[in-house]
Amino acid sequence: MENNKTRYTLSILFVLFISALFILACKKNSASPENSSAGAVASNTVTANGTRDELSKDSIFLYAKELYYWNTSLPTYDVFKPRTYASNETELYALTQFSNDPATGKPYEYVAGSNTPKYSFIDYLSSTAKTAALKADINGTANDYGFSVFYDSVNDLRIKYVYSNSPADQKGLTRGCRITSINGNTSLSYTSSMVTFLNDNLFGTNASVSLVIIDLNGNTKNVVVNRSTYTVNPVLYTNVYTENGKKVGYIVFNSYTSNVSAILNTIFSSFASQGVSELIVDLRYNGGGYVSTASQMINLIAPQAQTGNTMFTYYYNQYLQNLTTAQRKASILVNQPLLDDAGKLEPYTGGVNGRYATYADLDYTPGASANIERFSKLGTLNVSRVYFIVTGGTASASELTINSLKPVMDVKLIGATTYGKPVGFFPIRIDKFDLYIPEFETKNQIGVGGYYAGLTVDKQATDNLKKDWGDENENMLYYALQYAKNGTFLVDPPKVASLSAKSVAPSESLTTDETREIQNNLDQGHFQGMIGKPAKRF
Repeated sequence: MENNKTRYTLSILFVLFISALFILACKKNSASPENSSAGAVASNTVTANGTRDELSKDSIFLYAKELYYWNTSLPTYDVFKPRTYASNETELYALTQFSNDPATGKPYEYVAGSNTPKYSFIDYLSSTAKTAALKADINGTANDYGFSVFYDSVNDLRIKYVYSNSPADQKGLTRGCRITSINGNTSLSYTSSMVTFLNDNLFGTNASVSLVIIDLNGNTKNVVVNRSTYTVNPVLYTNVYTENGKKVGYIVFNSYTSNVSAILNTIFSSFASQGVSELIVDLRYNGGGYVSTASQMINLIAPQAQTGNTMFTYYYNQYLQNLTTAQRKASILVNQPLLDDAGKLEPYTGGVNGRYATYADLDYTPGASANIERFSKLGTLNVSRVYFIVTGGTASASELTINSLKPVMDVKLIGATTYGKPVGFFPIRIDKFDLYIPEFETKNQIGVGGYYAGLTVDKQATDNLKKDWGDENENMLYYALQYAKNGTFLVDPPKVASLSAKSVAPSESLTTDETREIQNNLDQGHFQGMIGKPAKRF
């Protein structure tokens, strides 16, 4: 369904028809969902005059009316008045708050205490913009410090991961290092204002950051990390353990990037050659990425016997599923071409414009072959059980991986309820930014999807940021290895190896709500989403 190679070759789109986009946005009304099965009570009245900013706001609204997965809840143009919003972001947030989840009575994209949608966002094309380069950690190249942080308790800020060959890695930082000072600030205890400070100093645009850390051996170090460009390897750690005579593979996978295909094939080939029969996939910080990478991961794990069977199906809104020929020709989607692997327009004389393929030419019905992803086993790894380590930061393509494998093999989840994002998107170019709104939902082989509240776990366990990757006493890894050894989840937590370690007082422990707030607001450049790129299949 998607082609991640074309994600950043859309400049030709901007050059060829951005003017047509604005013209169409101004004239568009006759084939909008108000005049279709989506239904509405008032008509659109879109003026042909306006500034560039106003026309962009019009386009955000008009694309949402056709593409948004919950578009039936959106008001008309006249009621919504997109040009009255102070920014693209405030308009987008308002658009996402009309559609309520019956299970909660709140909008699907509601996040407590936040004015940012749970799923939707705008990706500006400027290299200095906040969301520039689509959260670089899923596109193979980043320009930052190369690490992220989290609180192990209210007063204990730790490094949660470091990318290999990043500036932080080159300075010797590792998971588990305690941070006691950032740019001279030693008062780092958790508060909402401290999250803002961390975002500004660790995840902002500063050229460098000065840290004082205590490493896992108890050594205090002063470190200055300089921002630079590096290649992201989302595989943070791998190992093979022996438990009760069986080989158990372990992979820590941080993001479904566009550049990891060969790396995954090599790792899983190594697992197979070592006789791995059970697998632990650690997705505790994995917010998602490309559907194509998720499909690869699924096919590396899935049984050979599933080849040819349905892996998952894409579902679009009812308006898209029932597009008439007239609606296709009048649709704003004619301004979004389907590009080939080289980023070029795909000739298609049978399409609505008679020249090249566009999003308006696609078949959005669930039964269309392009909307059904099928298993196609990769490699020779044959595992009887897979354990997924998850947290509230596990989202989207990670959840797709888990949900797709649940009907076809023994799957165990360890950790905490996942983020809850069964919907995905593809980029919509509008002037100098790309719009990402939920456009499709996925459901697995047996029709299960809709996990907006997250996927629940078989064994609850907390993240232990005092332990490095692979430590068998790290809480969540411990429970997976013990199940592989004994066939059950043990009640007792892992023993603490260090006699100097002390328990955290209840007053210092993070509450569930505090943990969620940090996950939602800290390191906002870390991607959470599922990108599917439509391709021409006519």
